[in-house]
Amino acid sequence: MKPTRHYILLLLAANVLIFLISLFLGRYHIPAGEIWNAIMHPLSYSADSDTRVVGVVLFQVRLPRILIAMLVGAGLGITGASFQGIFRNPLVSPYILGVSSGGGFGAALAILLFDDTRIIQLLAFVFGMIAVSITYFIARLGGRFSTYSLVLAGVVVGSFFSALISLLKYMADTYTKLPAIVFWLMGSLASVKISDMTTTAPVIIICVGLLVALRWRFNILSLGSDEAKGLGINTTSLYVIIIVCSTMIAASIVAIAGIIGWVGLVVPHLCRMMVGADHERLIPASALMGSAYMLLVDNLARIMAAQEIPLGIVTAIIGAPFFAYLLKRSQGEHI
Repeated sequence: MKPTRHYILLLLAANVLIFLISLFLGRYHIPAGEIWNAIMHPLSYSADSDTRVVGVVLFQVRLPRILIAMLVGAGLGITGASFQGIFRNPLVSPYILGVSSGGGFGAALAILLFDDTRIIQLLAFVFGMIAVSITYFIARLGGRFSTYSLVLAGVVVGSFFSALISLLKYMADTYTKLPAIVFWLMGSLASVKISDMTTTAPVIIICVGLLVALRWRFNILSLGSDEAKGLGINTTSLYVIIIVCSTMIAASIVAIAGIIGWVGLVVPHLCRMMVGADHERLIPASALMGSAYMLLVDNLARIMAAQEIPLGIVTAIIGAPFFAYLLKRSQGEHI
């Protein structure tokens, strides 16, 4: 048996270390002693004094972004592991049911018509949920539900909303609206605020907690629907709960950060190499590794160039070669 406890402790330590390092990274230089004093005495850095700038940068800019990056990573990691478990397919990502395309369409529509951050986030979330609802409805046509039909329906719905996004980009103003739509679709945490924590964090935390609580049932579902039913599991209800929780996580992430690919695909595979395929260990490990991985990627996006690089670009640059390595390692048989 793999030393799971050691790996979990290692992932926790990695999260704490990267969190602390992230506090020092940014365009505005803050000495280490100043950061420590601000953490120990936060109220003194909120007054109207010379330290107020440090307090604003640390508590209103860096800290919210760090916490949201960790939430986004944990959500993508656990959603990827959940979908790969219930669909029994290692190539499944959190966006397989069309939530990213639906959310992207909602955001592009809001940018085109309103250009208000709150409306952009709201429509992205709503259309992400609508896209997955349509996917589920199509998969249930004919009265027979299966994960195979669900994946195929997700491909159809995702392609449809991708076409609608292309239509909106074609209609958008070339100099103002189109660049905003393109940049948003590439994913970024540059515009996150403290208010995003109050609207998004509860949804992600509650849904992640539910998936962690259900983690032992993933092992039963991975045996197949017939075997799970034979063990007394109501597979339809369980599938719905897992899909709804995962969709709400993914839709919330798309609403505040845009489309960030590869994280939910890469992280579960890294965790399997560490803790094995048992979902009792894999689900929490994926959340912890996703959190650390996303925070590390966000730091790289901020410091790799003079201008911040969209997260979707960085995750693709890292994720694609890693999957090529996995393909070579498995001799093309399976990943």
